[in-house]
Amino acid sequence: MTVNTKAYGTIDVDERQKITFPAGLFGFEALKDYVLLDGENQPYYWLQSLESAGAAFVLIDPFLFRPDYEMDINDDELAEIGVKSPESALFFSIVTIPRDGGPMTANLQGPIVINRDSRLGKQVILNDPRWTIRHDIQKELSASKKAPC
Repeated sequence: MTVNTKAYGTIDVDERQKITFPAGLFGFEALKDYVLLDGENQPYYWLQSLESAGAAFVLIDPFLFRPDYEMDINDDELAEIGVKSPESALFFSIVTIPRDGGPMTANLQGPIVINRDSRLGKQVILNDPRWTIRHDIQKELSASKKAPC
């Protein structure tokens, strides 16, 4: 399928890259259909809306920079998208890239969960005070590399 993207212009993508968020994302509830794209710079990804080319989100796997990250997600919330075990899901955090050149941050309080099989997604809100909406990715990467084994 052909998709108009914010990052890459008009591109062809495989239908299997389509992810549906039945409830949308927080602040973007009306936008339900997206595609998950590899970013030019790994380990980042793009979540591109199919309904609005201007709505795209940079994503990262939170476990890459926070190996101690824990998500206590209610089973009922996971059941809404058919996730029965962590192995059947992908987990991402939305990245914020400030225009002023400040540090890139990741939202660990509102992770995105995607069912690998059904390609249904959901953004959840965690109530754990350790996780906020602005975790400095580079700072956390540096701290995890210095941590004792």
